[in-house]
This record gives sequence, structure tokens and C-alpha cells, in this order.
Amino acid sequence: MKKSLLIKPFMDEIYPKAVKGSGIYLYDEDGNKYIDGSSGAVTASIGHGNKEIIHAMLEQAKKVSFVYRSQFTTEPAEELACKLNNLVDADEPYWSFLVNSGSEATETAMKMAIQHWQEQGFDKKNKILSRWISYHGITIGALSMSGHVYRRARFAPLLDECPAVSAPYCFRCPFNLNYPTCGLFCASELETAINRVGSERIAAFIAEPIVGAAGGVIVPPEGYYQKIKEICEKNNILFIADEVMTGMGRTGKMFAMEHWNVKPDLIVLGKGISSGYSPLAATLASKKVMDPILSGSKSVMSGHTFSANPQSAATALAVIHYIERMKLIDHSCKNGSYLIEKLKNMAKNNPIIGDVRGKGLMIGVEFVDPLTKEPFPTVEQMTTRVIKKAREKGLILYPANAGKDGLVGDAVIIAPPLIIKKKEMKQLLSIFEETLREIQLK
Repeated sequence: MKKSLLIKPFMDEIYPKAVKGSGIYLYDEDGNKYIDGSSGAVTASIGHGNKEIIHAMLEQAKKVSFVYRSQFTTEPAEELACKLNNLVDADEPYWSFLVNSGSEATETAMKMAIQHWQEQGFDKKNKILSRWISYHGITIGALSMSGHVYRRARFAPLLDECPAVSAPYCFRCPFNLNYPTCGLFCASELETAINRVGSERIAAFIAEPIVGAAGGVIVPPEGYYQKIKEICEKNNILFIADEVMTGMGRTGKMFAMEHWNVKPDLIVLGKGISSGYSPLAATLASKKVMDPILSGSKSVMSGHTFSANPQSAATALAVIHYIERMKLIDHSCKNGSYLIEKLKNMAKNNPIIGDVRGKGLMIGVEFVDPLTKEPFPTVEQMTTRVIKKAREKGLILYPANAGKDGLVGDAVIIAPPLIIKKKEMKQLLSIFEETLREIQLK
């Protein structure tokens, strides 16, 4: 067998070679069929092999696939910016900065927040606050904002100290309180952090509306984001919503922040914006953010060679139109409720399931020691075992961290394509239950 020179996530692991995708299924070179139970990395929201999207990509490729953003604009990029603004449905416009990945988009949001204040003469407002048990990307700026202990460790000397507050993790409250008698202490903690640093030094606070891989789909309690926005506005700090994983219908709303009726100052999109058909992400900036820049330098200090790529923009437009035409956001809401209910019922007879949580088709399952109800010891490698066993049985799941420290704890994310049908969900549930049963027998 020819030696692979491709750097993979784990160099000593053998990965099946995918050769085809169709709907919610992936196929490897040996003919094995897998349910894509996590849409890859919570990305392939409209499924694989969609002919409508492939046609749109081909038509754009016949016209132009690349221009450099400082030399040309293109119709697909202009249309996408307008479409995204319309989707936000705000009283005032949101501008779009199109990039290639979620990491680039969160870092662009960070830079735009800082520049927003610089343009007004507030040069000291250059710090970003974020939460522990969070993930905003792997580039140095994005990783600085991430409260992912394991991923920060190797590069700690290069990173800024952005994580300052705890995640709204009700299942394992870091303050050992209970909602609602807690008074949303996890939100109030932000004000304490701001006072310690000084609001005159803070440009923005960034958060995932629902924490993804760093916490296994942590959904905040009601009132949390209303209080967070109030604290940000009171202290003259911008609020950045990292919707890379949650956006574009994944949670049963176009944007997850709609669940709490809160409009962020900056919105970061990725993954589902192009459903994995082409690399694309976006940073959306409100009129409030843009006004000082438009009346000042008139240039956002960011950009990449492939920013606003017409091929990717045309792909994203086709994906968004498909989501709307097929009413996939309604599908996400309805099917998500079905899966969460069935998984909670499964948990009643499956003692290693400690918690089932989520919104729409973004669902987290946290595992616990059936005797202590605490996280499994790290040596047990429970997440890895579940992932591998499920894959052997034809189900792809996404690994996630869990636990109070975001380091010792096990969870998986179940997030199939929004197009999944009832019989396919039943098949997914059957394989997942069988996987957990076999895991516990060993």
C-alpha cells in the first residue's frame, strides 16, 4: 500500500477513504455506508451530492471562479452580502466581510471590534473578553479568544488572556447553583470581569450562542443573553456572536441568537453557510460597528487572497436558497424535538447518558460514570470509544469535551443534515443505542 504523506488529525490512525456522498450518507472505497450523524463537523447541513448546488457551482465556474477583492467585486459576492443582511432582519443594515473559514471570521470580528474603537480615538479599547469552555478557531487570534484548555496548552505563550468568565453550564454549574434561583450568576460574572480589566480597555465580548465542541452543546438558561447584552451596552462594549456552528438553520432558527431575541453587534458565520460545498465564512458587522470606519479610514484592516471568492459566494447563495425553499429550518426544529425526546427516553434506560441537551438538530449527549454520575476518568477514553464503535456500525458522530473544567468529561454531538427523514432518524437512534449497549458490556 502506498504510504500516505497527508497530515491527518491523528497520524497513527487509519481513516476510511470517502469516495461518495448522497443525502445523509457517506460511502468509503470498500463500499461501506455511513449515516453522517454529525454533518461532518456540523457543516453539511443540506446533505451530500445535492444536484441543485452542484449545478450552481458549475454555472459559476463557467463565468469566473476567482478575482482578487482589491481589484474586482462580483455579482455573487454582492448578492450574498445583501442576502445575509436580509436574513438578519434588523432595523439597520449589516455589512458582510467574506472569508474562508470560521477561524478567519472570528479573528476578523476581533479586528473589526478593535478598529471600531480606534477610529473614534479609543486606542486603549483593544482587549476581547470570552468564556472558558469555548472554541472560536485555531489561528492565534481565534485561539486566544477560545477557552478550550487542551487546544490552548501547546501555544499558551503566544496567546492573549481572553477567557475571563464561565460558560452557562447548568448541568454542571461552576458555581454549584441552580436555575432560576441562581439569578443568572454566570451572566453577572461578566460585569465582575469587566470591572477587573476596566471597560475603557475592552473592545468586545465574544460567545457561541450555544457552546459546541468545547462543551458538548451547552444551551444557556432563559434570560442569559438578554443580561449579557445589557451588561455590554452598559459598559460600552461590543457583543460578538460566534454562529459558526449554530447559524444557518442548525438550531431551528436561521441564527441561534433569535431564540433569545438578541441582536449582536457582530455575527460570525461559517460551516453551514456553504454546507461544506465550498470553503466560506463571513463576519457580519452592524451599522453601529461600521459607522466610525465608514466616516474614518474607510477600510477594514483584514483580508485574505480568497476573501469574497465568487465561486464560494455563488455556492452559499444556492445553499441558502435551498434551505429556504425546502423549509429546512422548520425541519430542523421539528426533527430536533423528535431526536431530543427519543434520546431523553433512551437515557432513562442507559445509565451512562448523563444529559441530553440542544436546540434543533444540534444535540449534545454527555456521558457519566453510572455509579458516581461524575465524568469518566480520562484513561477510559469514553468519547473515543463511542465514536469508534459507532463508526464501525455505520454512524458518524462528532467528539466534544465536557466537565466543569472543559477537560475531564465526555460527550458527542449529534447533528445530522437538516434534510434527514423520520426513518433515517430511527436508524440513527438504533445504531447509537446499540453502540452504547456494546460499550457498557466491556
